[in-house]
This record gives sequence, structure tokens and C-alpha cells, in this order.
Amino acid sequence: MNRKGLIAVLALAAAVIIAGGIYMMSRPAVSAGEKHIIVEVIGPEGASEEFTYDTDEEYLRGVLEPAGLISGDESEYGMYVKTVAGYTADEANQEWWYITKGGEELNTGVDTTPVTDGDHFEITLTVGW
Repeated sequence: MNRKGLIAVLALAAAVIIAGGIYMMSRPAVSAGEKHIIVEVIGPEGASEEFTYDTDEEYLRGVLEPAGLISGDESEYGMYVKTVAGYTADEANQEWWYITKGGEELNTGVDTTPVTDGDHFEITLTVGW
């Protein structure tokens, strides 16, 4: 391998290590141990229902799917939530489920949203892309 090729390979390796380090430092923290959370489902016509869970799970899907609150399809990004509390979003009507935490937008899906004690999540039926 020539000198330029070696430098390129080393630069690429350094970039991968740096990107991995940044991800590890900025990823959402998980919390071990028992946690008490509230999940508010806001469905059709704005009807609201709260569900409370005591769990040792670290991520939101691990709480909601076994409890039967959510179901959906697998994608390359994790679960695409289609049904919440027995109501299936109708994609033909541009319906989809929007998940927030304490009213704030999440940048993670149910598979990667960490759960900590005292969290309050909202799952809202939303219309329109």
C-alpha cells in the first residue's frame, strides 16, 4: 500500500472512532432498577386515557409491548407503532401515532427511548403528514 492509501485508511479509522465516541457520549442514558411511569394515550376525538406502569425495563417498547398497549410493524429503525390501546391508525386517512415525553418531542423511537422513574409519556393520534 502506498503512503497516501495508508494515510486515508488511518484517517477513516480515526473518524469512525471519533464518531463512535460522540455517539456513546450523546446517546440517551438508561436507568436500571424499578421505575414508575405514566403513559397518556390521546386517541380519536382527543379522548385521553392514562396507564401507569412499574417496571425494570430500560426502554419504552419493553414496557408497552408486553403490556399489550402497543403493536406495530418492524422496520430497519425498530417498531413502527400502528396500534395503541386497541386503536389502529388509518394510514389512508394520514393517521399516525406521535410519542412525546413531558410534552417534548422525542428524537428516538419506542425501541431506543429510555425509561426513567417518574417519566410521563404521551402517545397522540395525529392526522396529516
